[in-house]
Amino acid sequence: MSLNGDDIRAAVAAGMISEAQAASLTALADARRGARENLTGLQEPFELFRGFNEIFIIVGLTILYSGWFAVTGAMGAMDAFDGGFLIWGAISLVVLSGLAAYFTLKRRMVGPSIALAIMFAISATQTGMALSFEMGQGISPLTVVSAGTATALLVGFWLIFRVPFALALVALGGFATAASLFVAGGAELSEPADLFLLSAEGPFALLTVALGLIALAVALAFDMSDPHRVTRNAANAFWLHVIAAPAIVNTVALTLFQSEAGWAQPALIGFLTVIALFAVIIDRRSFLISGVGYVVALALTLFEDQTGMAILVLGAVLVVIGAQWERLRGALMTALPGFPGKTRLPPWGLIHEKDTPA
Repeated sequence: MSLNGDDIRAAVAAGMISEAQAASLTALADARRGARENLTGLQEPFELFRGFNEIFIIVGLTILYSGWFAVTGAMGAMDAFDGGFLIWGAISLVVLSGLAAYFTLKRRMVGPSIALAIMFAISATQTGMALSFEMGQGISPLTVVSAGTATALLVGFWLIFRVPFALALVALGGFATAASLFVAGGAELSEPADLFLLSAEGPFALLTVALGLIALAVALAFDMSDPHRVTRNAANAFWLHVIAAPAIVNTVALTLFQSEAGWAQPALIGFLTVIALFAVIIDRRSFLISGVGYVVALALTLFEDQTGMAILVLGAVLVVIGAQWERLRGALMTALPGFPGKTRLPPWGLIHEKDTPA
């Protein structure tokens, strides 16, 4: 049962809510209704800032934090043996939380909230390193304590301020913590590429895929709780997809691409095709973008004598997919049989009137 204008006016008359609260509720209801009624399926919510004033504030926050970081670092060094770095790191977290309370909770600014989340992550890592230093840990345990502390603090930051971008930092922090635990346990990371090569020795590539699958599962849970993508859950899901897509696609595709087995290239083509279909089904372009580089590299390998033509065709295909995304998705979703969660995915087959011939 939904509230209408008469219900809100009755609540004001009964003294249950103020006129200002009634206006806010009406504006929110209109915005959500408009988002649903005007949904074209062509928009995937993505916002880094709202207006140039936010950019101006981001620049100011960056300069402010750089100065604060330099001053507190110097003061912490003076009291290094008395817990100076740990104390000033904790003070930095409190100051940043205060700024977030104003710019995120009160002003509802997007860009400054993202900037503050990044700064909070840096200070959280600094605090974790200082804590490990006070505990007298070595290099490997220091990394574990630092990454674990930073991740825990970032989880708290997200729970309090609900900045969607912070979830991406939490995911990265979780991966850093897990990887550090493996290193502390004796695993060796010989080169960065081992993070994405299943054929490499060590558990890191499997860890990367596991991180991607966990992030994907949480992202889909957020997506399915808001199929029309009119709440903050859509933004939460977006940033987790940004982490999940490269973690999964890069690991599998790079492993297949570098394999010399005869079945590797057909398997890579099949994998990228499945990823593209999956991206269309869940209506998230991030998975498709993650595989584009491998498609280009594969085309250059298969069509060495016609490199320019291969790139031209690939570019044209991507433009057509982007321009006709909703129609392609509508056809695919209509053709697919029912499966668990299908009705909780973003609606399909909704074409805006201005895109439909009269």
